[in-house]
Amino acid sequence: MTATPKSLGYHFPAEFEKHDATWLSWPHKEASWPGKIESIFPAYSHFVKCVAAVEKVRINVGDASLQAKATQHLEKAGVPMNQIEFYPNPTNDAWCRDHGPAFLVNRKEKKKAIVDWGYNAWGGKYPPFDLDDVVPTRIAGQLGLQVFAPGPIMEGGSVDFNGAGTLLTTTSCLGNVNRNPYLSITEIEEFLSSYYGVDQVLWLGDGIVGDDTDGHIDDITRFVNKNTVITVVEENKQDENYEPLQQNLKTLKGMRLLDGQQINIIEIPMPAPVVYEDQRLPASYANFYIANNRVIVPTFRDKNDHRALMLIQQAFPGYEIIGIDSLDIIWGLGSFHCLSQQEPSV
Repeated sequence: MTATPKSLGYHFPAEFEKHDATWLSWPHKEASWPGKIESIFPAYSHFVKCVAAVEKVRINVGDASLQAKATQHLEKAGVPMNQIEFYPNPTNDAWCRDHGPAFLVNRKEKKKAIVDWGYNAWGGKYPPFDLDDVVPTRIAGQLGLQVFAPGPIMEGGSVDFNGAGTLLTTTSCLGNVNRNPYLSITEIEEFLSSYYGVDQVLWLGDGIVGDDTDGHIDDITRFVNKNTVITVVEENKQDENYEPLQQNLKTLKGMRLLDGQQINIIEIPMPAPVVYEDQRLPASYANFYIANNRVIVPTFRDKNDHRALMLIQQAFPGYEIIGIDSLDIIWGLGSFHCLSQQEPSV
C-alpha cells in the first residue's frame, strides 16, 4: 500500500498560519463573467496588490500574451512587480482555490508536498476542465515537490482547517453524487484524514443560495484560529438563506473539537441579496482571504459591509482588514477566497 501524507508526517496548515506565497490563475474565461470580464480587473489587481505587500504572489498564465495582459493590469494598479512570479500553467478558468495545489507541510523535516485531487469543475458543470485538473502536478514539477494523487474529486473551497487536526466541510458538496458517487461518507472521511493529515472531520449541511459549487464551506463558515469560527447568518427570516444558515449555526453549537471543547462562534451578517440579470449571486463576507497579517474581505456596496468588516477585525486582532468591492467579481459566482490558494511556510 502506498504511504499516505499523514503516515509520512504531513498535514495541511490553517490559512491563518504563515505563508510563503499566494497562488492565482489569471482570469481569461469570458464565459465565467459573461459580458463583464474586463470590469473585474481593477478589483482583482487591487487584491493582488494587497497580497503582494505581505507575501509573494505566484500566478498561473497560459502563454506570453496572457502574461503581458496580466502585467499591464498589475502595473496600472501599482502592484510591486518584484513580488510577482508568473508560471507557465495553462488553465480553463480562474478558480485557483478549487483547481490549485493543496500544499502540505512536514515541519519536523522542513518539507512541503502537494496533493493533486481529482477535479471535475464542480460535478461536471463547466467543461472543459482538463487543464485545471493537472495544475497541481505541473506546479509540483516546477517546484520540485513530491505529489500525492489520491483519486477522489475534491475542491479547496469545500474544506476549511484549524491547523490542529480538524477539518470543516459540508454534506451538500462532498456528499453530492456528482463528486464521488462510489464513496460513502466514511470513505470520504478516510481520504480527507489520510491526505490532508487531519484527525477529525466536522460536517455542516447546506451552503448559500446562488452557490454553483453545491455549498462550499468557504462561503459560510471559516476558522479564524484553532478554536474559533466566523459563520454567516441571514437576519431576514423571509430570505431563503435564513433557514439553512440557522441550521448550520445550530450544528456548529453542538460540535466539539478534539479536546472536547465547544467551538467559539462569531456570527457575521450576510449582505442583502445581490442579483444580476435575474440571477441571485453567492455574495458572502465569509469568502475572505487570510494573507500574512492581513485579511482581504469582499464587499458589496451594502449597509452591512461596515459591520461585517468590524466583526472580522474583532476576530483577527493585530491584522489589517481590507475590504475590496466585489460586485463585479461575484458575477463569476465566487470572490477572493475562491480565486486564491495559499502556499504555507514550513
